[in-house]
Amino acid sequence: MQYRIHPKTGDKISVIGIGTGPIFEAPEKEAVTALTYAYEQGINYADFATAGAKTFSYAGKAFGSIRGEMLYQIHFGANYETGEYGWTTDLDTVKRQVDWQLKELKELKTDYIDFGMIHCLDTAGDWEQYRQNGVLGYLLEMKKAGVVRHIGLSTHTPELANIVLDTGLVEQLMFSINPAYDYQQGEFANGSAGERMALYRRCEAEGMGISVMKPYSGGQLLDAGISPFGHALTASQCIQYALDKPGVLTVLPGIRGLQDVKDALGVLAASEEERDYSAIGAFTPKDAFGTCVYCNHCRPCPAGLNIGLINKYYDLAKIGDSMAADHYEKLPKHASDCIGCGHCDRRCPFQAAQSGRMREIAGYFGK
Repeated sequence: MQYRIHPKTGDKISVIGIGTGPIFEAPEKEAVTALTYAYEQGINYADFATAGAKTFSYAGKAFGSIRGEMLYQIHFGANYETGEYGWTTDLDTVKRQVDWQLKELKELKTDYIDFGMIHCLDTAGDWEQYRQNGVLGYLLEMKKAGVVRHIGLSTHTPELANIVLDTGLVEQLMFSINPAYDYQQGEFANGSAGERMALYRRCEAEGMGISVMKPYSGGQLLDAGISPFGHALTASQCIQYALDKPGVLTVLPGIRGLQDVKDALGVLAASEEERDYSAIGAFTPKDAFGTCVYCNHCRPCPAGLNIGLINKYYDLAKIGDSMAADHYEKLPKHASDCIGCGHCDRRCPFQAAQSGRMREIAGYFGK
């Protein structure tokens, strides 16, 4: 397993996590086997915006004895009173649900929450209601009491994410990242490609981690028949796409059973060619045309440059990431080492003029 360190919290987080959404539909034995296998393979991060209440019992059986080794995202606004998922901003309902998960639901076997999530807000009206109803205040009280270690936000909308991030309360963002949504295809394709990438860069620059939901666009990207691109991607390609984005710490594919866990873990052993998602370049929207997305399809560079990282550190430095220049400095080769051969320009599926970018970046950093 590979891990990334959360810049603010210091948590060591597995790059593959568990999205528990659909697993409640599995028989208990199969579900517990899948979750246990995930832990045994090094997965230590689980999100609990699940579709059914049975998931909590399954997780308790799989993770109860090793709770301290797992990191839980639990949502203040997810309601399971009917046994299935519901959304709420009613304070009394939220309190009952958190009490149920921490106290009454003994199977979950936890009395604390690693990341308490402001749940699924997509409009300014949602945010206003969440505050006016007292749910945000309750979440802050739980953090002050030590029950919640860190506060996060779950949203599909860059505009709303930026509004909440401006408060300084949030250390983790749960956001839907996949090439369909980033390229304005699908139900949650909110914001332009440029706005979405700006959000990812902001998170990295400010030390906020991103946990990725819906990396397969609800399964659409895995099936050529329903893919908005008319082309199927693999699980490894989708996960690699998300992991390449600034700020991303972990990707949380929805797990239905053991095979889904194995499919997600496949990215760790996949070859560079198997992880290459450059085919989506043919569908690049106008506002993303000519933009480096750090996919590294241009490799190998004849001069040995890591063109993806050079671009990433430059973009982050320009928006104020104080660490970006230091990271750039430590690269073995810099933009000034570019020999202008044009190999990267010809290889880029997004038609970024990388040779020109290298001259621009060399001028910015002085090397």
